[in-house]
Amino acid sequence: MQNHMKRLARDTKGATAIEYGLIAAGVAVAIIAAVFALGEELTSFFGSVKDTLNAKKPG
Repeated sequence: MQNHMKRLARDTKGATAIEYGLIAAGVAVAIIAAVFALGEELTSFFGSVKDTLNAKKPG
């Protein structure tokens, strides 16, 4: 029983998988935040381009 407990304590596969999962979750949150931040700016930018083009349209 003690050998089994010592072997279990040395096994780090599960901890490594959890660490990779946390890293992946952090990267996903960063990407989502960047998309939302840039999405708002891009919408504003293209809206101003559209308004400028409509103002210069002949007719």
